[in-house]
Amino acid sequence: IAKIPTIAAMSYKYSIGQPFIYPDNSLDFTENFLHMMFATPGTKYKVNPIIKNALNKIFILHADHEQNASTSTVRIAGSSGANPFACISTGIASLWGPAHGGANGAVINMLKEISSSEYIPKYIVKAKDKNDPFRLMGFGHRVYKNYDPRAAVLKETCKEVLKELRQLDNNPLLQIAIE
Repeated sequence: IAKIPTIAAMSYKYSIGQPFIYPDNSLDFTENFLHMMFATPGTKYKVNPIIKNALNKIFILHADHEQNASTSTVRIAGSSGANPFACISTGIASLWGPAHGGANGAVINMLKEISSSEYIPKYIVKAKDKNDPFRLMGFGHRVYKNYDPRAAVLKETCKEVLKELRQLDNNPLLQIAIE
């Protein structure tokens, strides 16, 4: 687990053509991850405390999510004695599925289809029509049938981050989601 932030940051830096930033042992886990992701060589990077606290909450809420599909997949692969990196790869592959982490992409696609807050009532009618193929994505959870208890924490955290980054008015998809 300790190597994952370094591997993720290195992959990200490589994908955007920037040099890799080495870990800084004076930083905590989340600060170090943000530092490796967003610092550039020769400049002092200051981790935004609101972003750090938000990411800490996200890490904790997701780490404490018990036996989801990707966790089970990693454990099953690991029980065969497979290489740890291969096991993590199986978890990532499972996370990719639309009934797990891939559901986030389905929400983005749904928001793009809705395209504007003015069309929300039309899409609510479509969602209620059992003969219409349109489905509301991002509502409900296989384990939490009534309400995902993490949602309240994530909702408030999201508001804090968006306010800090001044992104509340700049993203039309976000406006549809908030509506």
